[in-house]
Amino acid sequence: MVLSGSMKEKELSAASGYLMLFVGFLLLFGGAALLVAGRGSGLACLVLFPFVLKGLITLEPNQGAVVQLFGQYQGTVRTPGLYWVNPFYSKSKISLRVRNFETNHLKVNDLDGNPIEIAAVVVWRVVDTAQAVFQVDAYENYVHVQSESALRNLATAYAYDAHDDQQISLRGSTASIAEHLKREIQDRLAVAGVEVSEARISHLAYAPEIAAAMLQRQQASAIIAARQRIVEGAVGMVEMALEMLARNRVVELDEQRKAEMVSNLLVVLCSERAAQPVVNADSHRG
Repeated sequence: MVLSGSMKEKELSAASGYLMLFVGFLLLFGGAALLVAGRGSGLACLVLFPFVLKGLITLEPNQGAVVQLFGQYQGTVRTPGLYWVNPFYSKSKISLRVRNFETNHLKVNDLDGNPIEIAAVVVWRVVDTAQAVFQVDAYENYVHVQSESALRNLATAYAYDAHDDQQISLRGSTASIAEHLKREIQDRLAVAGVEVSEARISHLAYAPEIAAAMLQRQQASAIIAARQRIVEGAVGMVEMALEMLARNRVVELDEQRKAEMVSNLLVVLCSERAAQPVVNADSHRG
């Protein structure tokens, strides 16, 4: 989102602060000496001393100073060091360091309508000081509010769990969800001159009122998937056993015997308990 006529940062060339600091001390000591000597000009030097000092500005690494003159934006000083600008300039320092925060735990409904709790960690920094200061009111609060709004919008667009392998879900597609969340937040914060480095979900859970029921559903789905895999494997083993018996001519089985064998093997292979062998001790009498 870009606003029409949005303000962009411009660099301000500032004079060396060390030279003006030296000039300030000359005015201080020179004015004191002139006053002692009975010269009236010494008072003027002492009056100029605080005026000169007012123009000094010190910047740390990854810090900028937004400079204005009677409400008009003049530019931004970014380079660390001691500088001197017009004493009538008003100066607002702003951090350019990388910052991060965790959103509140939000309670929203996912795509399926299930209430969930979700939170995210957002890593960000200011890249345009003019936009951060003049385009929005209290840019730090703007970042927090818009990040939570983007997270809430994301949560409603996806289901907590996928119903098939092709569906993107909040729990199963972390990389895709993180990329979508980053884009969503960046689109909202671009107007404030903020760059989002990373955004990832830090907390994701069903709401307490449905957590127990959803856990049972997950367990049931896992059991069904496991039993399905077991049955598929058992059928394959039975087919292999019949093929090997027929190929090696170990025993000749009619259709009824084959059906009994298949039934017995499936019971043994698919049973949750170990099979109990039964020895047939009947003898044939003539």
